[in-house]
Amino acid sequence: MAKPRKQKNEEQKPESSGVVVLHQKLCVSVDMERRSIYGYTELKTIIPEDGLVALHADNMTVTSISVDGEPVDFENFSHYQVVEEDRFHSVSCSSSAADVACAVYIASLDKEMVPNLRIACGEMMKLNQPQEKENGENSIQNSASQQVNGYNGHPEDKNVKLVRIDYWVDRAETGIHFVDNMLHTDNQIRRAHCWFPCLDSILQRCPFDLEFTVDANLVAVSNGELLHQVSSKDDPPRKTYVYKLTTPVNARWISLVVAPFEILPDSHNDAISHICLSTNFPKLQNTVGFFHNAFSHYEDYLSTSFPFGSYKQIFIPPELTISSWSLGASLCIFSSYILFDDRVIDQTIDTRVKLAYALARQWFGVYITADEPTDEWLLEGLAGFLTDTYIKHFLGNNEARYQRYKANFAVCKADVSGATALSSSAASSDLYGTQWIGSYGKIRSWKAISVLQMLEKQIGPDSFKKILQIIVCRTIDSTRPRTLSTKEFRHLANKVGNLERPFLKEFFPRWVESCGCPIMRMGVSYNKRRNMVELAVMRSCTAKPASVFTGSQDNENREGDTGWPGMMSVRVHELDGVYDHPVLPMAGERCQLLEIQCHSKLAAKRIQKTKKGSKADGSDDNADVAPTQDTRSGIDSPLLWIRVDPEMEYLAEIHFYQPVQMWINQLEKDKDVVAQSQAISMLEMLPQLSFAVVNALNSFLNDSKAFWRVRIEAAYALAHTTSEETDLAGLLHLIKFYKSRRFDADIGLPRPNNFHDVPEYFVLEAIPHAVALVRASDKKSPREAIEFVLQLLKYNDNSGNPYSDVYWLAALVQSIGELEFGQQGILFLSSLLKRIDQLMQFDSLMPSYNGILTVSCIRTLAQMALKMSKSLPLDRIRELITSYRNAEKSSWKVRIEASRALLDIEYHSKGMDAVLSLFMKFLEEESSLRGEVKLAMHVMHICQVNFESESRKQIAVPTIISLLYLLTSKKSFNNIFLRHHVFCILQILAGRPPTLYGAPRVQPPATVAAETCSEQATKSAAETCSEQVTRSVPLKLKISKPQESLPDTVKLSEVQATAETIKEGDTVSNCSERRGNVIKIRVKQPSSSSKVDDVDHPMDYSRGGPNDAELGPCSSVSVDAPARGPTEPLNISNQNNEEVNSSHDRESRMTGSIGSAKMVNKDELGKELQCTADSRVDAHSDDRGSPTININAEETVVSKTALHDLSLLRRNREGTVVSVNEKVVVKEKRKKDKKDKKRKRDDKKDDPEYLEKKRLKKERKRMEKEFAKMQKDGDKTSELKISIKPSESRGSLKDQKNAEPSVETHPVVSKETVSETPQGSFTTKIRFKIKSRNIDNS
Repeated sequence: MAKPRKQKNEEQKPESSGVVVLHQKLCVSVDMERRSIYGYTELKTIIPEDGLVALHADNMTVTSISVDGEPVDFENFSHYQVVEEDRFHSVSCSSSAADVACAVYIASLDKEMVPNLRIACGEMMKLNQPQEKENGENSIQNSASQQVNGYNGHPEDKNVKLVRIDYWVDRAETGIHFVDNMLHTDNQIRRAHCWFPCLDSILQRCPFDLEFTVDANLVAVSNGELLHQVSSKDDPPRKTYVYKLTTPVNARWISLVVAPFEILPDSHNDAISHICLSTNFPKLQNTVGFFHNAFSHYEDYLSTSFPFGSYKQIFIPPELTISSWSLGASLCIFSSYILFDDRVIDQTIDTRVKLAYALARQWFGVYITADEPTDEWLLEGLAGFLTDTYIKHFLGNNEARYQRYKANFAVCKADVSGATALSSSAASSDLYGTQWIGSYGKIRSWKAISVLQMLEKQIGPDSFKKILQIIVCRTIDSTRPRTLSTKEFRHLANKVGNLERPFLKEFFPRWVESCGCPIMRMGVSYNKRRNMVELAVMRSCTAKPASVFTGSQDNENREGDTGWPGMMSVRVHELDGVYDHPVLPMAGERCQLLEIQCHSKLAAKRIQKTKKGSKADGSDDNADVAPTQDTRSGIDSPLLWIRVDPEMEYLAEIHFYQPVQMWINQLEKDKDVVAQSQAISMLEMLPQLSFAVVNALNSFLNDSKAFWRVRIEAAYALAHTTSEETDLAGLLHLIKFYKSRRFDADIGLPRPNNFHDVPEYFVLEAIPHAVALVRASDKKSPREAIEFVLQLLKYNDNSGNPYSDVYWLAALVQSIGELEFGQQGILFLSSLLKRIDQLMQFDSLMPSYNGILTVSCIRTLAQMALKMSKSLPLDRIRELITSYRNAEKSSWKVRIEASRALLDIEYHSKGMDAVLSLFMKFLEEESSLRGEVKLAMHVMHICQVNFESESRKQIAVPTIISLLYLLTSKKSFNNIFLRHHVFCILQILAGRPPTLYGAPRVQPPATVAAETCSEQATKSAAETCSEQVTRSVPLKLKISKPQESLPDTVKLSEVQATAETIKEGDTVSNCSERRGNVIKIRVKQPSSSSKVDDVDHPMDYSRGGPNDAELGPCSSVSVDAPARGPTEPLNISNQNNEEVNSSHDRESRMTGSIGSAKMVNKDELGKELQCTADSRVDAHSDDRGSPTININAEETVVSKTALHDLSLLRRNREGTVVSVNEKVVVKEKRKKDKKDKKRKRDDKKDDPEYLEKKRLKKERKRMEKEFAKMQKDGDKTSELKISIKPSESRGSLKDQKNAEPSVETHPVVSKETVSETPQGSFTTKIRFKIKSRNIDNS
């Protein structure tokens, strides 16, 4: 339902009070020798009633301003202010530095929003009054609503005046840059006003007239149509280029590039021009030959011609750019590194996608703009969606689906906080545009595309295409604004796409205004008697509970259900065909059991009689052909394989578990690249490998008809599955595959290179890297792998090959860096280093394409130096790499790679503090903007590695203060990307996420910051920022990696130290003695109602934390825990059909099955909680890189009920600590439960069974009180109870480890605990009470 429009305040100023620019003319003359520009600009503006015109102008000198020819007074101040030397004297740790960085960064961004050029147009206007921030904001907000009316035929207002500003810019550093004989703009956010005065706001749009005067030998390229060129008779001669841009655009999209360019008109479309320097002209001709296809494809898809009339692509040297591409109206500036000649293969796909995406942004982002900052996601997503149509049409459907699958996978992994909410004010407008910088910007872009692709699946391709055509075609009407809002797009989805309002009401708040993606964990079981597929589903969310809903609207009306709208499809491949079942709802209870009817049936088994002449074991000596192997699953079932959401209709993290043979069937028979990739990833993570898996991966690798990207995945999977158990079969298959295609069988050496088969070239290029990843039992590379890589490098021959082998050699060199040298492999080290040295010398004499070969050699040398610091002299490697960084002839890419390698070596040899000092030194020496950004991004990565490492290296306070000065320096003001990454570095050092989202808005006082750090220094257990004290401290348990098997047991003793050194719950205590943590496990065993239930497999679930344990693909279709015999001591088992289904609670992250819980031997340290998900999964799977699951350290109760009584007990009555984020949900649910219970009580008053249960419950409570009283007196209780008492005395951790826990066992079962019912059933209640020990920190 649409929200009611807010009533306007009567006291609010009218919209005409803001400045509106109707038209702007810019005339600039460029002086290359003095590195300056000078000229004037004329703005046709609507003057506000107060007579004050507020504009943006920075980094320039304004000489005079006139209004309608009359000089006026003006005032101009700079946004950048020099920081005082003692400003950060109060900073004493990384946490206080992060707080100060937030305050300084936000204050700087706020200041840049305020216009800093004030012009007095009225006679009574006084400039000595301080300007309030609100005036600038009103000017910006009101400009958007009036520029349309003022420009498009609105009657001339009496307040419309012509404002002329004369100015000049000397030694330009911000927004516009001089390098040698070239000038270019960078189009950074809020930096257009650093080279010409304007109203620099995303809401202000107007047409432009542009005139640029340059030397006669130079070419000035700018926006719009080139009307004419005017040559002057000056000495030296100069030339003026006149452009006209009739489409209203933001000032940010005005661009200028001046250089001795060569222009290549497109041979297929006169509206397209390609421009570059003369040295890159041959590459330009080869690169842009495809571009007319993308241009015409977009026009056909949108049924509209290109909106700007002409389009220009400019390619400049990479050291001049600030990013890989810079957008402008009707043009785009690219790095020349994406150009390639006809001999290069690897760069083709990446370049075409980048050029196609930049063209799509001209439609959505420049021509059509966002109505509000919260609508920018829609333009970003539509541009990506349009690019995806090009990829699908010209690069193939496999490429489009594969890229989308990988992007969705990355989004699900990263969408964990409110920073990735697309249309949230806190994650968009409150972040000043920084939300699109860095990794978060990439994730937001991918998520926006995925959301629109989900809508396309719901609406249909034709209807969605029609919506885009309506959006673009209506902007041709000059009376309508060229903006798009989320609300308007939602309306079109309802009217044109025929989507129902209830669906849209749930879809947009959940996917657009909120963060997080659904996690669906599923296991399958086949019921042979009923011919049904039973699907167990567990739902959860990737986002943290506190940040699921970031938008404010409709949150109060939403209930506790946090599900997603829609119905997911399950595709079952059976013997008789393929059947789709849309039976899996995205929303629902956390645990659910679904049943799917099978259409195929198994034929009855026939008892074959023994043939004459056959052996006793049934084999036949006369048989020539072996019987064909059944490709079905390991048990009798008509299922071949099952897929969930096969068409990727939803952005969800899906974990599906089916038998190994079904995964093999999916890999071999399913033609979808996504299905093949999913099967490979699951087979790769199997805990126990078989030759059947290795053979299936090898067969797929050898299939030349399969998609080449998936074949590369199969090669890497073969490398990871290589082990001593399979006799290194994976390594042998990889080497055999390569030799069958590239070796001469007669001489046993590689043949000369032949790259005509491009897909085969990509696969073979990846084989050496895959071979280098193989590890033997000693975790070292086998001798065969090292010899194979050395042989390929030694006998590489590219003679007679029309294609370049630079990427081929680079891949070989990088594979050397992945090798691990043991005692046998160290013998080949000198030969490998000799080959690397030869390649580096050869590349210095004959530079390769973009210096890629030298870059790979530097990277490999750094890797080898860090791995083998004892065998390789680290100083010698550092000296060699430093020579490439300081060499004047080295290309920009080589210089940056050398700097990054030196930073890596510095970190491993001297620590994080030395890295930051070296980083700031490199920044002072770096002259390119993009180089600064690359270095800052690499240091961010090192900081994250340092934070995640166990031996976290400290940073000195002077170094942190130097980073703060860098954040506020002129260098950072000139480069907003560098400034943002320096801010992120300071946040990572303090243990915070690298984003402005959620950052504190007020700078803390100096005394508070000092006290905060002093408190943190005294807390040995925290080791983090002060805000962690107020959070509940989780208990961390290692759970198996996604798609890995769940170990049989999770030892609590492994995490005992963690549990006992952290603060308890939500409180902070200064006492040395802490309250022990208690974990209770309660199991109820209900009666079985029929014999049919005994045949079905039991399903068990338990509640877990955010990162759930995932079961590996098992060899049977059952996902149950095995039933344990009643004779096993101290074991809990359930042999009936049971299922626990929790209420839809955002705090609950996972459910898993608990098969047994038992106590280990007294001699072992701590306790052991045995969690079994499937008895057929190996318990000794590799647990490297396992994520952690957070369990509340207070108390957890796992209860089991009957299969159809799906409700998880909310232990608000039994002592569970409910988190702060659940209080509102629990309160509402408690009221609802009371009403339901009261209604059920009224219905059951006359039920004798209910009365009997009630009587037994009262009797049980009475007996428990008596048992408690008897326990105090030392008597035995009648309830089985196991307790581990905390130590009374204070002692060290070592003493506690040596202490044996006291165990009391009372296996007495009374009449109250086992009571026979008239049907002969019984109930058993067993309670475990585990208390952790007290630890003295002193």
